[in-house]
Amino acid sequence: MNLHQLRFVREAVRQNYNLTDAAKALFTSQPGVSKAIIELEEELGVDIFTRHGKRIRGLTEPGRLVLQSVELIMQEIDSLKRIGKEYAAHDSGSFTIATTHTQARYMLPKVVQAFMQKFPKVRLSLLQGNPKQIADMVKNDQADLAIATESIAAIEGLITLPCYQWEHVLVVPHEHPLLRSKAVSLEEIASYPVITYDAAFAGRSKIDHAFGLRNLKPDVLLEAIDADVIKTYVELGMGVGIIAGMAFDPERDRNLRAIPVGHLFGMNTSRVAIKQGAYLRSYIYTFIELLAPTLNRKMVESAMRGGENYEL
Repeated sequence: MNLHQLRFVREAVRQNYNLTDAAKALFTSQPGVSKAIIELEEELGVDIFTRHGKRIRGLTEPGRLVLQSVELIMQEIDSLKRIGKEYAAHDSGSFTIATTHTQARYMLPKVVQAFMQKFPKVRLSLLQGNPKQIADMVKNDQADLAIATESIAAIEGLITLPCYQWEHVLVVPHEHPLLRSKAVSLEEIASYPVITYDAAFAGRSKIDHAFGLRNLKPDVLLEAIDADVIKTYVELGMGVGIIAGMAFDPERDRNLRAIPVGHLFGMNTSRVAIKQGAYLRSYIYTFIELLAPTLNRKMVESAMRGGENYEL
């Protein structure tokens, strides 16, 4: 048994059981990958993959258990490599953050700026996607951590910690009738065309849930992942917008007014997610603390040792 065999098994699963793609990803040959997997199966005495002819189609029951062990072993190997790299150059290296558009556009710029001033030798990358996509990036070691709101806390294999809370705001043009309401209601909002987030982003599930509880079906005219797009169409008079409060800037959005609607849709918590058992370089702990000052290194390490999500 050797590490190459374990890497081949893991990559075959990641490439949807396509050995040609797995070989390309690992810069080797497809016959070599196939042979190594067969040799590992013979050594273990079990079939790891189900097959149709010469093609693998999925994991067997023992194969699923083998994959779990392989993931743990490879994660420890990766951690050993990172430890060596960190102590060789503790203030330089690479750092990849997976996040949603809202976080990247409105919450992270000042944090990233402060981080880069502290660690100018670190090469920082931002990857964007919906909450499930960015969670998968962390689980597949494509990113060091993820930042999102929605359902990221419920994804298996991740430890998540709360960063900050925020509420939605209703954005409308100046002189809009809703500005005269003392406490905007769901019924009032539903009487206008609504422009808001795509279903996978920025607390949209809470918006839908709130309307559903009142048996209201608002006319959602347009869905977008970008609050700037939502605000643009509100400015054109096409409807009222519901966006994250962090995405409204009175100085930039001078043609619009914002009405807080947390009392209708509840508070949202943005969270930082880390892969269970991951090794974090020291500057990643610094980034997390810049993002949420309450999340110091001791607290993050405690959450990771406990293997559970941390709540406010």
